[in-house]
Amino acid sequence: MNQHPFLNPGPYPDWSKLTSDRIRTDLTLALEQAELELEKLRKLDSDSIHFENTIKAIERSTLQLNEAWGLVVHLDSVCNSPELREAHNDMLPAISAFQAKISLDPELWNAVKTYAQKSESEELEAVDRRLLDEIVQDFEESGADLTEEKRNRLQVISSELAKATQTFSEHVLDATNEWSITASEEEELAGLPENAKTAARQAAIEKLGEEKGANSWIFTLHAPSMLPVLQYGDNEELRRKIWTASDRLCVDEPFQNEPLIRKILKLRQERAEILGKDDFADVALARRMAQNGNKANKFVDEILDKALPFSEKENLELETYKAEKTGGPVEWMQPWEVAYWSEKLKKERYDFDDEDLRPYFPIQSVLSGMFELVTRIFGLKIVERSTKSGDGDHRIEGDDQEVISVWHPEVRFYDLFDDKKNKLLGSFYADWHPRASKRGGAWMNYLRTAENEGETHLGLICGNLTAPNPNAPALLTHYEVQTVFHEFGHLLHHLCGEVKHPSLNGVNVAWDFVELPSQIMENWCWERKSLDLFARHYETGNVIPEELFEKMLRARNFFEGNATIRQMAFSKLDLFLHREWAKDMNGSLEEALQQELSAYLPKRKSTPRTIALRFSHLFSSPIGYAAAYYSYKWAEVLDADAFTRFQSEGVMNPDTGADFRREILSKGNSDAPDQLFRNFMGREPQPDALLLRSGLS
Repeated sequence: MNQHPFLNPGPYPDWSKLTSDRIRTDLTLALEQAELELEKLRKLDSDSIHFENTIKAIERSTLQLNEAWGLVVHLDSVCNSPELREAHNDMLPAISAFQAKISLDPELWNAVKTYAQKSESEELEAVDRRLLDEIVQDFEESGADLTEEKRNRLQVISSELAKATQTFSEHVLDATNEWSITASEEEELAGLPENAKTAARQAAIEKLGEEKGANSWIFTLHAPSMLPVLQYGDNEELRRKIWTASDRLCVDEPFQNEPLIRKILKLRQERAEILGKDDFADVALARRMAQNGNKANKFVDEILDKALPFSEKENLELETYKAEKTGGPVEWMQPWEVAYWSEKLKKERYDFDDEDLRPYFPIQSVLSGMFELVTRIFGLKIVERSTKSGDGDHRIEGDDQEVISVWHPEVRFYDLFDDKKNKLLGSFYADWHPRASKRGGAWMNYLRTAENEGETHLGLICGNLTAPNPNAPALLTHYEVQTVFHEFGHLLHHLCGEVKHPSLNGVNVAWDFVELPSQIMENWCWERKSLDLFARHYETGNVIPEELFEKMLRARNFFEGNATIRQMAFSKLDLFLHREWAKDMNGSLEEALQQELSAYLPKRKSTPRTIALRFSHLFSSPIGYAAAYYSYKWAEVLDADAFTRFQSEGVMNPDTGADFRREILSKGNSDAPDQLFRNFMGREPQPDALLLRSGLS
């Protein structure tokens, strides 16, 4: 029997053994073993120091700890429970403190500097030199040269940040799960698509039981439940209640997040000042493509200025349209009216409704078509494996291999091969639908990064997409399809990595570059040739009719000005908090944000709150996208430009795909990101492609 399942999970973890009662014992042991590895490094004398026993040893010293903790963090994201949360939070301070102290340890830093000054370090092959340089920068930028008092304070800050951001994340999850609204009359559902009504009825049955649920409909703040109401529901009162609940998420006790944001910002600013920086943005961005907060802010302002005239025009058009249809005056709208009237305007202008596409996107067809796409373009092959969980098995016909353990019966498991060599590169889990124990949003993560010959990568993708119901399979919106492709792009970046140092492999790249592989995948959701691989009607198997496809393209940039303003306002909020407000935090957080963003936020009768209190990208991890939310749009410039090569050479061109896999997907952080882009495109990135694609040129 495996006494320490978190430490020795084997090639594929047995999730039934990864229980909360084992976390404290296993992670405590992992910390002890990692400390023993570091102690070996501290005892090295200068003459015996070389690359393998110093630079490579530092990287390897925490691999087991990081993988074990990664399993715990993952379970906390997808199988949250009181017992798991308690065990996770018990270990979090010790894990955080240990990870923080490594790059602040003077003896380890001395060993690294000693090796870096040796002549042999100048003769390293490029990827080894890259690892050395990255580790040196880790120490320098973490404050290894500071006084002992300051180093100790930085360790405390890291621990405090870990606890505060974890609590923020828990508040968002718990507040989302706590709220729901029940409709008991079918008239309240007027305008809703059948898919949304069926899902709401199923939610009622699950919560209220067969008898009472059969005459009720329950809506929640999970996106697949909430968004159709805001977009299609004729019942304005229902829309108002759902919008208001979402708008006030984490405002009040017991899930109040403003005190946590203040604490997180204060700690980040203190860290920046200890490190001799003006603000946290300059700390976070020093090794990203933007390099500093000023350059990131300038980028955001340029995009905002380009999008603002389009946004203002769109809002006036929408207000005028509503006035024409209702006989009322042209005036500001209520925030819960915007999506509803936008959908009506889009329908009238383009004769197009997003729901018209849903029957063509059953999730299994989307996945199988996406897998076929990457086979043709990137030379990969994906094979599903049989799975088992505590609630039963999912058997794949003809699969005579080991049945793979999963954490929930809905989870699927796949192997990814190099198609030409039939070589296994890695495997991944897919978990696509919402549940109360799972955090919101969509994400990719990795559980293992291969290092040695014979090892393979192990990753995962998760989402909160439309679920199946008793009458139909899971039928996705086109936006949800793009989400699947986006997260799969991240996954390919991990699974196709060929860098021999795990810390330089896969998605371990600058965060304003990491979105390039994910966002470029979304482009194939708009191309006829690729759509025909996966967009198949769930009943007939037919592809999207040409007329509907053309309508979809014409409507692509509908309200794009508003969409861009919204995304860049998030970026502006992020940079303002971390560059300015964190220095004094005077007055109300919300009032300060409303004033800062007043030029960009659309004018509404009732002023919506900003996203700050539920902005998990910024406040659910010690660093995450903090001071770097601009990265999405920054990488969008890269992806739009890079996709022009596919468009000119053929969107299904395997030679172009092979180049992208070789120059981007396989390279991780083995070279500077701007150099990797130049290697693929042969030039610097150009913003024109994004402006043209977005209709903002």
